[in-house]
Amino acid sequence: MKEIPFFVPHIDRSEESLIREVLELKGASKIEELEDLMCEYTGSEYAISTSSWSGAIHLSMFALGLKRGDKILCSVNSHPAIAEAVRHFDAEPIFVDIEADTFNMSVSALKKALVEHKHKKLKAVVVSHIGGVSADMDAIYKIAVENKIKVLEDASTSLGAKYKNKMIGNTGGDLTTFSFGSNLKNPIINCGIITTNNKKLFEDAKLLRHHGIISNEWDRSGTLGYVYDIKEIGIKYDTSELEAAYAISKLQKIDELIKRRREIAKIYSYELQDTPHISLPKVSENHTYGLFTIKIDKNRDDFARHLREKGVYTSLFYVPLHLITYYKQKYSLKVNAFPVALTNYQQILSIPCYAKMSDEDVKYVCKVIKEVANNRV
Repeated sequence: MKEIPFFVPHIDRSEESLIREVLELKGASKIEELEDLMCEYTGSEYAISTSSWSGAIHLSMFALGLKRGDKILCSVNSHPAIAEAVRHFDAEPIFVDIEADTFNMSVSALKKALVEHKHKKLKAVVVSHIGGVSADMDAIYKIAVENKIKVLEDASTSLGAKYKNKMIGNTGGDLTTFSFGSNLKNPIINCGIITTNNKKLFEDAKLLRHHGIISNEWDRSGTLGYVYDIKEIGIKYDTSELEAAYAISKLQKIDELIKRRREIAKIYSYELQDTPHISLPKVSENHTYGLFTIKIDKNRDDFARHLREKGVYTSLFYVPLHLITYYKQKYSLKVNAFPVALTNYQQILSIPCYAKMSDEDVKYVCKVIKEVANNRV
């Protein structure tokens, strides 16, 4: 029996070469190189690398000046790190329902949430681009301007995605966060990055990233590089040279990885069409397939177990936040409070879709899915 993991990183000699440079203390800073490359790739003015994507989210909220009692709108279908970061400021997350097809924040639900939760301490909206499909950003930017709130974008599963032919990270949001790590429990790296076109937000995030420390470089005039000062309390979210080296390699070949994922998605779409009990993701020209998520019409968990028994690993993005014990109890949220997210949660299943897969691997996944689907009542 073949085994197809949910994700395997695409590692070649480029990672090995860059990491060796770091270990041998050769060349310029890989951190600065990564940030420069990210600006070049997305077209953004500034980039700040971080030790993880969740660190990028938390640091972005620091830069936005989030304070106790502030209100932050976010998709109920997003990584728990977003609402968690909000709570670390003793601020309040306000959850918003999603679109059934894209799994992204629903504009109509956002408008409804703003009416229901209109508050002078409403600070920002966090918009997640799920799996390589961008949210309806023109509508969301318009709503943000009308309500005088900031826009923080989560592109943790959408590096390389576009919105109306502009790269995510440079479409109009105040800050956008990306991940260079995987969504596995034990990833090879946890590097994240923030992009922005706002100089003040960039400077604030960069200052706060390393304990708020201000220091000078050693120079010939006699400046002492070890003297430092702190004017604002920060946190340690700077990444390492090793992680930056790995991230550079991933960024340099991201278009190649996306191309391969699109080829895989095309095979899935062809092979799995008309498979009973299965719904395929909505096709989009700019979809990067950071995730390939199908829907199972009933008993999704049993379906996943049968796939696992045949060697195919799957995952789930995400458990809606209103079903998470902490938020459900703290805010007395009802199970049916977000009906679209609830229905999707009962059906969605992300299947393997990564560049390291061979066509044979992809067709094996299709074969197993068909076998399981055709044996269901």
